[in-house]
Amino acid sequence: MTLFSSARAPGTGVRRLTGTLYAYAFLDDFVLLYPLYALLFAEHGLTVWQISSLFALWSLTGVLLEVPSGVWADTFSRRTLLWFGPLLTAAGFALWVLAPSYWAFALGFVLWGAKGALGSGALEALVYEELDRLGAAGRYGRVLGRARAAGLVAVMAAMGLAGPVLTAGGHPAVGLASVLACLLTAATAARFPEHREPPARTGPGEGRVRPLRSGLAEARADRSVRAALLLVPAVTAVWGALDEYTPLLVRDTGVAGHAVPYWLLLVWAGATAGGLLAGAGERLGGGGFAGLLAGSALALAAGAAARTPAGIVLVALAFGGFQLASVLADARLQERIGATGRATLTSVAGVGTDLATVAVFGVYAAVGSATTHAAAFVLCAVPYLLTALLVAAGRGTGGRKAGGARTGGTGAPAP
Repeated sequence: MTLFSSARAPGTGVRRLTGTLYAYAFLDDFVLLYPLYALLFAEHGLTVWQISSLFALWSLTGVLLEVPSGVWADTFSRRTLLWFGPLLTAAGFALWVLAPSYWAFALGFVLWGAKGALGSGALEALVYEELDRLGAAGRYGRVLGRARAAGLVAVMAAMGLAGPVLTAGGHPAVGLASVLACLLTAATAARFPEHREPPARTGPGEGRVRPLRSGLAEARADRSVRAALLLVPAVTAVWGALDEYTPLLVRDTGVAGHAVPYWLLLVWAGATAGGLLAGAGERLGGGGFAGLLAGSALALAAGAAARTPAGIVLVALAFGGFQLASVLADARLQERIGATGRATLTSVAGVGTDLATVAVFGVYAAVGSATTHAAAFVLCAVPYLLTALLVAAGRGTGGRKAGGARTGGTGAPAP
């Protein structure tokens, strides 16, 4: 389905769009605080429960703002939301290093959660529709995978620089570098192309509600859209939550604190590889997708249970599989959604992800406090095994999209 038509060859427009996207994705994750903030919280005396409560507050902020921000993105300018969000994160990071305390950390996470909600749905919808306008919607999965890989390369670069910058200037220097990265992200987002027909003129209330109403109507009418909406949080939420605890898992293997960022490089190298494999992964059918989830879950459990630095290799492999599965699930959702309410429905999937993430934080806090970080990671592999069983049984696979090709479990054409 093509939403727009264009007589111009797509090459130049695609290059401008993807170049901006990759730069945005890199700068958005080039934050030196990322590999250090869990340790920063612990150094200021926060318990596992307090740290988990901060992560839960972060996700709950997204739950409250996710759908409204998706409606805004379908009603107003998606590009505006994308450049405004990083300014909120910059303020939060500055607060963390200037006035470190539980409540300062909490406010910073609220600002960060608001930024995430503003970008969630808006970014995917903008990129998909701009590619579709250029006749290149089929590249979305590959482009998104590369963008996420660019973000993870930035995470690894930040991990490599975090230690030396911390040694040279302490947390103020790390915070300043993180704030500058956010400002550069905002400037880059302002360069996104955005070609959309303005929505039909309606009353203020109706204009805000119409994208949500039409998106939910589409989900109710199309079983494949409902399945795609459920698959996104099922694949994304658990490993997205575990991401926050990987520094603590690595530390518990006996690694010295100053070396933790370097071990995390290995984990994110695996996740980066998963994003780069998205093009090849689009050929997976339902059985292949289920196998990907199950294999990644087993690698996660075995790597965490080892409680040695060598086990982190398996955790890295698992994160690579989960990253690939997340990209494929998102691509499937975008393919299933019609033109109306794209950002809104993507945000609905984001709400599901946020709610599931909050639940994971709660479970992790209980298990991690009573046992070990390794035990909590092992337990978190179980939901992926259950999801893999559902997908293998055919409940997570699509049938035939109206007007489109027969699709497998990830939304790619089935072989």
